[in-house]
Amino acid sequence: MTKENGGPTLHTERLTLMPWEATEEMAIALYEYAKNKEVGPAAGWKPHEDPAESLDIIKDIFLPTGAFAIKWNETGEIIGSIGLDKDIRRQDVKSRELGYSLARKCWGMGMMTEAAREVIRYGFEELDLEIISIAIYPKNERSRSVARKLGFKLEGTLRMGCRGYDGELRDLMVGSITADEWRSK
Repeated sequence: MTKENGGPTLHTERLTLMPWEATEEMAIALYEYAKNKEVGPAAGWKPHEDPAESLDIIKDIFLPTGAFAIKWNETGEIIGSIGLDKDIRRQDVKSRELGYSLARKCWGMGMMTEAAREVIRYGFEELDLEIISIAIYPKNERSRSVARKLGFKLEGTLRMGCRGYDGELRDLMVGSITADEWRSK
């Protein structure tokens, strides 16, 4: 782990997870994968319309939460985002909620599992979290698969757990992994 731009930079075998910056270059990189109509809707957000919208997302969402840009070392491209946001379902617990998105061209390559494994390690070892949660749309089988591979245990389905960008009420499958469960793996 190295420190850059006020936040840590994490490294895996194929990836560098680095703090987002509110720059035109990073906004364009985000836009390149976030404009894809298969990426955002699976996670509940609309495809980005232009780099200006992507810059607003960086400023308003990624920077305040300390999210990481996922850079593929082989190509130098930013291919996704991942972070540990406030866990709104747990009070008085050292908890964060894992969230992520990945460029369509990188699906099925194990990259999100690799990135998430490192962010979870960081959460438990560096942030001293007690539990990390995850909330996934039931139809998002890819995210469900990542959560299973990482050892998240399904807690249940929160009916009408959130409203999507399109106004539709959606169920959420909620799961978690505790620090003790992570260490025993």
